[in-house]
Amino acid sequence: MENFTFYSPTYFDFGKETESHAGKLIKRFGGSKVLIHYGGGSVIRSGLLDRVKKSLEDESLAYVMLGGVQPNPRSGLVYEGIELCKKEGVDFILAVGGGSVIDSAKAIAIGTCYDGDFWDFYMGKPIEEAIPVGTVLTIAAAGSEGSPDSVITKEEGMLKRATSGNVLRPKFSILNPALTQTLPPYQTAAGITDIMAHLYERYLTNTKEVEVTDRLLEALLLTMIHEGPRVIADPDNYEARANIMWAGMVGHNNTCGVGRSQDWNSHTIEHELSALYDCAHGAGLAVTLPAVFRYVYKHDVMRFAKVASRVWGCQMDFDNPESTALAGITALETFLKSIGMPVRFDELGAKKEDIPTLVKNLCYGEGRDGKIQGFVTLYAEDCRKIYEMMAE
Repeated sequence: MENFTFYSPTYFDFGKETESHAGKLIKRFGGSKVLIHYGGGSVIRSGLLDRVKKSLEDESLAYVMLGGVQPNPRSGLVYEGIELCKKEGVDFILAVGGGSVIDSAKAIAIGTCYDGDFWDFYMGKPIEEAIPVGTVLTIAAAGSEGSPDSVITKEEGMLKRATSGNVLRPKFSILNPALTQTLPPYQTAAGITDIMAHLYERYLTNTKEVEVTDRLLEALLLTMIHEGPRVIADPDNYEARANIMWAGMVGHNNTCGVGRSQDWNSHTIEHELSALYDCAHGAGLAVTLPAVFRYVYKHDVMRFAKVASRVWGCQMDFDNPESTALAGITALETFLKSIGMPVRFDELGAKKEDIPTLVKNLCYGEGRDGKIQGFVTLYAEDCRKIYEMMAE
């Protein structure tokens, strides 16, 4: 296990009707003028936005509002939010929505404290300051409610890039599993896939002797395998949604990733798909993960064989561990298909003729030097082959 530091200060308020606590929590964490940041009409139609506004009004908190966050959140709305926060003297941002809304809120939080272009931080500039962010989560998927991470798509060139810094960890996150019960099955399944990808990206490590975090990751994967089909079959299953929601947070606040190298190549490869085609991130991952894994599994056959055996119940063949490793990858793909996820390129609306553009943006786009690095270093030719595997 490698040396590590771990700082995870987010206050979690979990359970039914907890959105009514938003105002009190904002006041507890020092907010006085709030930007309520949200996405489309679902938070309005459900009455959630009105309940959140009332909780702020009950605490005499002033607020301004900015909606319109899209899946794969865009830089244009971030710029608009930064301008609004500076103009209105906002000192706290409340994100009401899923990972896209939270990521957008984090970007606004950085930019409000910065005189330059917020995009500098998505190109590698260290983050030193941001105004506080709180969340009311409506989708269990991205894990941004507990993480230091944010992903934004720059509309000029449609480049999707990430940044990270502990100052971006939310001050509090309100997690009410009941708020996810109205999600369409496709969005629920995409969220499940994203959570499982976060677990796999940490599981694929070159660090030895990390049994504690291996076992944590395996337990969370087993939870998703158990709860995923239950919630797809019965969208109103509160207990299944509760387990998925908490697994999503634990899976991405890095509790399970400390002391070990991590992968993230699958996420990086998928980002180009959701940037170009605007597909759901989880759906893109469902197509990406099996292809990447089949391309790289020989780098550490036993790691893939171990997850196949421990998580998917595949029979370990010590004479031919490659067969076990491949059986585990097939089991993952079969599971994703069973919950309604796409497993082929064309199911995303992706086109084989776009592969050169995907590879160019992935490997040579702004800030890239011809390769991506994770569990395995992948060069442009490797990435081309992986995209072609998705299209087969």
